[in-house]
Amino acid sequence: MRVSKKRDERATSGCQTYEMLTLFGEIGEMKHAFWISVAAGLFLVACDGTTAEAGYCGAANYSCCPTSCCAPSGDYCAAKSNCCTCYKQVREVKWEKEQYTCCKTVYDTVCEKVPVQCTRNVYETRYRDCCYTVCKPVYKTCYRDVCCTVRRPVYKTCYRDVCCKVCKPVYNTCYRDVCYTVCKPVYKTCYRDCCYTVCKPVYKTCYRDVCCTTYKRVCETKYRDCCYTVCKPVTETKTIDVCCGEWKTVTEHCPGPVVCKCVCDPGTWETNCCGCCIYKPGCCRMVKQQCPGTTVCRKVWCPKTVKKTVCCTRYVTETKHRRVPYTCVKCIPCTTTKKVPYTTCSYVRECKTRRVPYTTCTMVRQCCHKKVPYRTCRMVTECITKKVPYTTCTYKCECITKKVPYTTCHHVKQTCTRKVPYRVCKQVCETKYVTRRKCVPRQVQVTCTRCVPRVTCKMVPVQVCCPADPGCCAPSNCAAPQTCCESK
Repeated sequence: MRVSKKRDERATSGCQTYEMLTLFGEIGEMKHAFWISVAAGLFLVACDGTTAEAGYCGAANYSCCPTSCCAPSGDYCAAKSNCCTCYKQVREVKWEKEQYTCCKTVYDTVCEKVPVQCTRNVYETRYRDCCYTVCKPVYKTCYRDVCCTVRRPVYKTCYRDVCCKVCKPVYNTCYRDVCYTVCKPVYKTCYRDCCYTVCKPVYKTCYRDVCCTTYKRVCETKYRDCCYTVCKPVTETKTIDVCCGEWKTVTEHCPGPVVCKCVCDPGTWETNCCGCCIYKPGCCRMVKQQCPGTTVCRKVWCPKTVKKTVCCTRYVTETKHRRVPYTCVKCIPCTTTKKVPYTTCSYVRECKTRRVPYTTCTMVRQCCHKKVPYRTCRMVTECITKKVPYTTCTYKCECITKKVPYTTCHHVKQTCTRKVPYRVCKQVCETKYVTRRKCVPRQVQVTCTRCVPRVTCKMVPVQVCCPADPGCCAPSNCAAPQTCCESK
């Protein structure tokens, strides 16, 4: 009974070791022999001991380990010889890219013009007569007599004799003989005979018949109907609305500004330890206080509409007919024959002789004499006397009377009239177009890419070691690790 219980504990520890190896195989795919030897050592440690609990996947279980299993080398070789390779089916997930088409909503902004009824104020400038009084200054120029004494200068010209020496030039004209040679030309006229040919024109008048067309004008009077429009006045009376108004005085109260004012609380009297009364002032704080308001008078224009009867004249057009005469001119062609003269010219050659004069020139030398004048100059000193003028000035006192102008001004009151403009407002309805934007949705085909999982199954080799006890794990059960050792 005790042996079977130990077998069950070993089988349970072996299953826990197998699950641990399977987990390690899935995560890291252990293929190295080092990890196989480590797993076998953990299996041997977990198979012995009965009192300790299975911790660290059975690696710290010493209670289920028999004495034979604690042998250093014999039991390890026996456990190693019982290991076998099993295949486990593992599911592997692979992600593949796949393109698909979907509809996407796109919003387009569309601008459209929307009519809007609005009212516009139209201002009209009108004028009214306003009388005012002005004081117009009138200026007048007057004269008063003023006597004054002036000093008038009296100028007098005097002369004095001055003696001075002057060098006066004396010029004398002399002549000298000059001999020179002159070439005098001698001209002689000779003649020679020259023959030349002359073409003499001979004119002859001939006639030829020419047919020409002439037009004879014939006048004819005709009549046509002509329409004309006459404007006939028609007087009507209609009532119109006249915009007028008056100024009214409106009194308004404007509140005063809010200011910050410092207010101190009343103080208190306290008695100290010595029995003296001490006055403690109160705290100061800022209080907002509104100042008194003011009354303002302003003028407001109050418009009003008055019905007014106006007499207006409109013109009515009337169409009338009349016969208007006009003259029509026709040209009638007429054919006539007339003789047109023309002149023919023929040239006859004729030989003539003429005497052509020519001039010959010969130069003859001739000696001539002439007198050439020249001037000589000498200076002669001469003493002369001349009068030099000078001016003397004396002042003479004289009393004169002159008129001094001055201006007087007095104001004259005058009443004037001026045009004072004022504006009249009237409302006019009009239609404006306002541009508004709105979003219009539309569907667009869009190609997108997504990842699709694909599951594949493959066989993974797993190294499984069974205990040496032939009754715990049969060779046929090692092919299926999940049924190797059953739990209690």
